Amino acid sequence: MTPSVRRALRLEHRLTQPNASLADLEAAVALATSHELSGLTVSPWLVKSAKRKLGRSRVTLGTVIGFPHGSNLTATKVFEAQRALEQGAVELDMVLQIGLLRSGLTDDVRVDIAAVVAAAGDGALVKVILENAYLTDDEKVTGCRLAEDAGAAYVKTSTGYAPSGATLDDLRLMRATVSPHVKVKAAGGVRTLDALIDCINAGIDRCGATATATIIDDLRSRQG
Repeated sequence: MTPSVRRALRLEHRLTQPNASLADLEAAVALATSHELSGLTVSPWLVKSAKRKLGRSRVTLGTVIGFPHGSNLTATKVFEAQRALEQGAVELDMVLQIGLLRSGLTDDVRVDIAAVVAAAGDGALVKVILENAYLTDDEKVTGCRLAEDAGAAYVKTSTGYAPSGATLDDLRLMRATVSPHVKVKAAGGVRTLDALIDCINAGIDRCGATATATIIDDLRSRQG
């Protein structure tokens, strides 16, 4: 399996489970680097160690902000972002203020996202997690537009901790809502190669997964 094929998978391996250990990080880094994945996303406390272990690898290092509920105060999210950048993260997956969005307080949602985008500056990109399981289609559209207005680089379906994750209908809706320069990331429940291919066909640019090894093994098997 060549690097170009691996990267065509658009896979980011995720290690944000509450019980993830340093041993789990070792395995995650080995997986991400050996298969030259697009990225590795880890819990905030693992960023510094992950940066050191990735070394000169081309795998991008990301972490999560306001995770998994998005209900942190904006100042807390900004602090999290600043610390993550100091420790080596270059991608920030932030959960928007779900309650504010559902309350119709769209200006406050935009300000929350924009503050993290400003903290990221030119050194990192921000992916905004909508957590679609809790939103109506109209709220998903509004969330996508607010994320774009605030300067986010990506809109993302979910954290993986809500009642449901990425759906093809949601991915198509998100892709149709944001401008071409804003990318779409699937996350939550994408556990097979066929599911990943469906997501790619729906217009995603990245996919966050925990079943990464299974997906890659399936691809290797199909390639003979």
